[in-house]
Amino acid sequence: MTQAAMPSTRRRRISGVGFRVYTYLSLLLILVPAGWLLISVVAHAVPHWHWGVLTQPLKGQTGGLRDQILGTLIIMAGVLVMAGTVGVLAGIHLSELAKTRKSGKEGGTALRLASDILSGFPSIVLGYVGYVALVIGLHWGLSLLPALIILSIMVVPYIAKTTENSLRQVPTGYREGADALGMSMGYSLRHVVLKSAFPGIVTGLLLALAIACGETAPLIYTAGFSDKLPHAIVGAGAQFPYLTYVTFTFYNSAQTSAHYLAYDAALILVVIVLLLLVASRIIVARTQRYAEGTRQRRRRPLKPQTTPPAPPIPPTPPANLSPDLDALPRS
Repeated sequence: MTQAAMPSTRRRRISGVGFRVYTYLSLLLILVPAGWLLISVVAHAVPHWHWGVLTQPLKGQTGGLRDQILGTLIIMAGVLVMAGTVGVLAGIHLSELAKTRKSGKEGGTALRLASDILSGFPSIVLGYVGYVALVIGLHWGLSLLPALIILSIMVVPYIAKTTENSLRQVPTGYREGADALGMSMGYSLRHVVLKSAFPGIVTGLLLALAIACGETAPLIYTAGFSDKLPHAIVGAGAQFPYLTYVTFTFYNSAQTSAHYLAYDAALILVVIVLLLLVASRIIVARTQRYAEGTRQRRRRPLKPQTTPPAPPIPPTPPANLSPDLDALPRS
């Protein structure tokens, strides 16, 4: 049998350079639109920015965005609790607890298929379902609780998928070592497996929070909008404030002050997402400092210790230093 001829060195070099150029172009296709949006928001918001936006309440289409900022943070916290709990537990079930079928296929196919279908639903469709089922059907009205439920349903598939993938990337030796040491499944899962998969789980939670603070259509159908925070989570008159409504609605207003508030709300949303990103990176760095496979910091090489030269040894004096009296001349 004759072996196939290997490609020439020139051809391999051209292929390598072409692949590198292709990766750089792909990176630019992501960075350029993101940078353009970021620069546009900052350029429109900074010239008229005033710190009263963070402390003053909204009055019609003027004032500040104090209650809208607090409402957005409350929505993010609620989604983190509700969707984070369900999504992480679903990912753990798919990765660790789903039993393999007799045919050899992995278990949890139905749950995985349902999660994939749910992640493909448009957000406005979920918002309309929440409006019909929760706002109208259960008579909850436009309020916080329907919004949290719909947003949690929307982001649970992302959290479950990232959690499952992160757990599957944990080396099998970790589990085998835990079994060899006599650890129970729950103990090894909490203290060994989840700790190693923590960066991926944090990434999924970060994605969920970014989606929660950036959605508008589901919130319009479920939470409505209010200038101030309500005193109840359900019922009539419990409409909720949030920033995306200001960005979406005030931008089309004829008043200049409304345009300013729209750009201020967009800038605050960008800052919130950036803070989430920085916080997640700090958490991952601290939890994975001594994990296997992480890049250790290069330490400076120790300077070779040179022993100083030993001081010269003085000559040993003769044993008898007393003069010979018999050898002295007598007077």
